[in-house]
Amino acid sequence: MLRKDGRGNEDLRDCKITRGINKYAEGSCLIEIGDTKVHCTASVGDRVPRWLVNTEQGWVTAEYSLLPRSTDTRTEREATTGRQSGRTLEIQRLIGRSLRAVVDLRALGQRMVQVDCDVLQADGGTRTAAITGGYIALAEACAHLKGKNLVKRWPLSDQVAAISVGIVAGEQMLDLSYEEDSRAAVDLNLVMCTSGRLIEVQATAEGAPFTVPQLGELVNLGQRGLKQLFEIQKEALAGLEK
Repeated sequence: MLRKDGRGNEDLRDCKITRGINKYAEGSCLIEIGDTKVHCTASVGDRVPRWLVNTEQGWVTAEYSLLPRSTDTRTEREATTGRQSGRTLEIQRLIGRSLRAVVDLRALGQRMVQVDCDVLQADGGTRTAAITGGYIALAEACAHLKGKNLVKRWPLSDQVAAISVGIVAGEQMLDLSYEEDSRAAVDLNLVMCTSGRLIEVQATAEGAPFTVPQLGELVNLGQRGLKQLFEIQKEALAGLEK
């Protein structure tokens, strides 16, 4: 079935990663997947959470935000309400977990890398784009530390990227836009390393339950899409000193 944007069910949206777009951050990129655009920065600091003080171990954490006109109607800034939504907290914890899965925290030493993912424009897959772009910003920050001899060895053990898949109108589809996601019978977000190891699988039936074989098929479809994203990441990081 051809989708509204002309893609086949197993096709990614056009993906572009522009690295080094922020002059102040130790790492940064803009990731564009279809009409979804996320600005990612990685900031290095010398302070670590209290439970890591004197452990010779670092930390990686993340924050996520939808900018006011990233959606079709204005989204109120959470700073105005005085609290983050449950959705925001859940997504930024997911981003942090996903990135830490490929980081040697001892190699970082007593420092923390904070990855900020700000959605400039949302059309589905903002959390998966944030993870995929967040890794690029994190890699740039690690290169900054290595270039200044602040770390002795490369802190990243693998690449990490994420993608959405789902069942829409009875058909399995890769990389859902908002219009597709909003009417999906099954919605799944997949986070994985280049080694093929899984970091997180978030799967939900929005209506009728789905089967274990369908789950496996969706994961396999997502893995095929992730292989393409890993190549796009590699191209974006070409020339980065490790």
